[in-house]
Amino acid sequence: MPRWFRFACCLLAGFSLHAAAQGLPPEVETALAEAGLPRDAVVMLVAPAEGGAPKVAHRIDAAINPASVAKLATTYAALELLGPAFTWTTPVYFDGPVRQGVLQGNLVIKGQGDPKLVVERLWLLLKKVRALGVRSIGGDIVLDRSAFALPPRDPAAFDGEPLRPYNAAPDALLVNFKTVTLTFALDGGQARVRAEPALAGVQWPTHVPLVSGECGDWITPLKADFTNPARPRFPGTFPAACGEKTWQLAFPEPSTYAARAIAALWEDVGGQLGGQVRDGVAPAGVKPAFEFASEPLAEVVRDINKYSNNVMAQQVFLTLSLQQRGSGTFEGSREVLRNWWRERIGGEPPVTENGAGLSRTESFTARQLAQLLQAAWASPLMPDLVSSLPALGLDGTLRRQRQNVGLAHLKTGSLNEVSGVAGYVHGAQGRRWVLVAIANHRRASAIRPATQALIEWAARQP
Repeated sequence: MPRWFRFACCLLAGFSLHAAAQGLPPEVETALAEAGLPRDAVVMLVAPAEGGAPKVAHRIDAAINPASVAKLATTYAALELLGPAFTWTTPVYFDGPVRQGVLQGNLVIKGQGDPKLVVERLWLLLKKVRALGVRSIGGDIVLDRSAFALPPRDPAAFDGEPLRPYNAAPDALLVNFKTVTLTFALDGGQARVRAEPALAGVQWPTHVPLVSGECGDWITPLKADFTNPARPRFPGTFPAACGEKTWQLAFPEPSTYAARAIAALWEDVGGQLGGQVRDGVAPAGVKPAFEFASEPLAEVVRDINKYSNNVMAQQVFLTLSLQQRGSGTFEGSREVLRNWWRERIGGEPPVTENGAGLSRTESFTARQLAQLLQAAWASPLMPDLVSSLPALGLDGTLRRQRQNVGLAHLKTGSLNEVSGVAGYVHGAQGRRWVLVAIANHRRASAIRPATQALIEWAARQP
């Protein structure tokens, strides 16, 4: 057992959550009352980051839905189990010889869970294929997604919003988060439409008529029709007062996204294709022509926590079981996380579903979150986790906050009827405090002034 871990366990063993704890500070009580948020709808905790009894402990054993605060468990477990320098590789196979610039067979791309295979990086992968002398592919481009074993998923199942990027499903070969960015820009008497990335076989409208009036909700008047995903329609109008706007959406036919994006990019890099882009499996016992490496896990964790990226978090979560058990499954990763929690944190693990917090069944307590954060503070991996959290008022999901700027690094969480934060407050004389503040209530978002009051209170503690 590592020395640092024994030290962390000693700290946590002394984490008596009743001794020395006080009720909610008066200013927090006042903020809750003014917001009309009942005390029994919130959990709050402030404790020394280095371990020990809390200064504030309010309903710390109540099970609550943490929303995206759950990403703290996924990302810290991944940093420990995989290591901050871990990278995903995407093997690329030439299923045949290359003669005079023509691959006599299939090009096979095997996905292994890379959370950030965005268009720019996929372009580099295909340029590498071209650099190895392949101008034309005689067969097919075969996409191997077998590393993850996932059940069918309806993107509208969670909240009825299938076009929201946060509802994109994980995929062993996840390309560009399965999203499209549409830009609407004024062009004479019309709005010009530009779609990125290009998707083979998809014909977007080129223009939308302009209309006068205020900007406001400009998406609804477009009357977007995705009945035929290959021929989206915008039979409505675009308000001229909006100027230029962008709309990022999940492609309405996600199962074809990777194939369409790769076909278009292969043409963009000057490649020719004799066959088609289709799903399949990589050849067994064959060495890949090359392996395309991802960014290191520490950078991926930063993207996940700073911007609360759900599908990236699920990719990392599924990688836990892929690395330990040879197949990425949700149940396998839940078991890996439970085992890790019992060994590293101790006590009963939280209830997780998909590792992203995009769930109505995930359940944590403030005590569990505080213990996780204290264990992380005592770990050599502390800088990787803390630097991944949004800095209050400066970046990520907290960049628009105007109070207590720079006083905390906090993971945010927000769903319908759920709102909260958990992380670290930078206190007086170099002290650091663990803070948890989460509401489960129809007015959950009203917790924010009380959270700011709790941050200010923690920062003043000697």
